[in-house]
Amino acid sequence: MLWVKAFHIISVVCWFAVLFYLPRLFVYHSMSEDDISKERFKVMERKLIRGIGNPSMVATWIFGVWLTSYHWTYYQSAPWFWLKIIFITILTTYYHVCIYLWKQFCANNNTRTHIFYRWFNEFPVLLLIVIVCLVVIKPSW
Repeated sequence: MLWVKAFHIISVVCWFAVLFYLPRLFVYHSMSEDDISKERFKVMERKLIRGIGNPSMVATWIFGVWLTSYHWTYYQSAPWFWLKIIFITILTTYYHVCIYLWKQFCANNNTRTHIFYRWFNEFPVLLLIVIVCLVVIKPSW
């Protein structure tokens, strides 16, 4: 079980690295004006999504479900756990929105400014705070 927990934490850290860095790349991508820079950002974003983002998101879910299976009777009656699942689902949706936005960049159809992406970049930080607090504190309402 400890190996599963270790790999879950590693995959979460990797996924959050992507969730923090990808929208930051969008900030710079949206500010770029020359074709060489735009193409460079497309490559960087693609490698980040396909090389780290997708595998770490899948691994996070797999190891998380695996961990949950060890003590399912406890988790199914723990309100903090279900709240955590809701926030993780929101986080997963956020990641898929990032992929959609990346596809917009790839098609040269981005309509958002760097200011939008600067605010958009802050959302996973809030989710991280909430999720970690739920897991560590395990409030019993």
